[in-house]
Amino acid sequence: MFREKINKSSVGRILSRLPRVKILIVGDLILDHYIWGEAERLSPEAPVPVVKAMREEYLLGGACNVAHNLVSLGAKASVGGVIGKDFPGQRIERLLEEVHIDNALILKQSQRPTTLKTRVVASHQQVVRIDWESEEFLDFNLNRRLMKLIKERLEYFDALIIEDYGKGVINPQLLDDLVGMTKKKGKIITVDPKEEHFDYYRGVNVLTPNLKEAASATGIKVRSHRDIDLIGESILSTLKPEALVVTMGNEGMRIFEHEKEPLQLPTLAKEVYDVSGAGDTVIAVLTASLAVGSSYAEAAFIANVAAGIVVEKLGVGVAGLGEIKERIKSLLTA
Repeated sequence: MFREKINKSSVGRILSRLPRVKILIVGDLILDHYIWGEAERLSPEAPVPVVKAMREEYLLGGACNVAHNLVSLGAKASVGGVIGKDFPGQRIERLLEEVHIDNALILKQSQRPTTLKTRVVASHQQVVRIDWESEEFLDFNLNRRLMKLIKERLEYFDALIIEDYGKGVINPQLLDDLVGMTKKKGKIITVDPKEEHFDYYRGVNVLTPNLKEAASATGIKVRSHRDIDLIGESILSTLKPEALVVTMGNEGMRIFEHEKEPLQLPTLAKEVYDVSGAGDTVIAVLTASLAVGSSYAEAAFIANVAAGIVVEKLGVGVAGLGEIKERIKSLLTA
């Protein structure tokens, strides 16, 4: 069993070091908007439910949610990206300040809307999602300005997370400069990828796609577990990351490393309420663990535990360091 490969004292040391970590997240900054209510009848205007709104909340999404997961571990996080000069952008800045996430590397552009995802939820069931966004790549000047800011601060960080939601911040020009500069400094680079952009990510330390993204990127249809291994082998050989972590929903995750047998981690969630943000949790905890010297197997195990905690929560959530420690304590007996 995979759990037998994990040493309790080693994991304890890793967790104790997480608050020392400083990580930069560059990518798409998203504001998640939830409207919670009840639906008791259909609309007379169309065959859709009428939702009686009870409350609403705004939460950090995308690269911002990755940062939120990091500070919940006690780590320090900074986000780099672009927001609009609009209400969602202002709300993102306020939410970042409230949880002590550095926003000094965020640029504002009046012509570009802040990505806003509004979810209407009635009786724990999502009824509809409405997205306000731009998917156009940043223009040359914005890329140059963002890279200038990052270059001035990169030395401060232990690792870089690239969070690609396909909203235009992560583009070939930016990535080429960013990855090259970060590798020269010997820092860890992890990527939460978008399947259309897989060719951008050559030579990073770790990629963390979900199974659908990995299958789409390789063109391999998943009919059996052997197909999953073929997908992993294909990505390792073409993009040459040091490791690949494929998240597989209720089947857990599978870890691929060069010249090693794949490792399967079963899901650790007691009950799944909402998978929103689970991928953000995985890459945040994985990267922080690697930054303090964990192996890929140890980092994936801790990230899997954290993801299991997050999917037990309704809405985009985070796993606190105390929650992770308690869950691991119950899982590891030696």
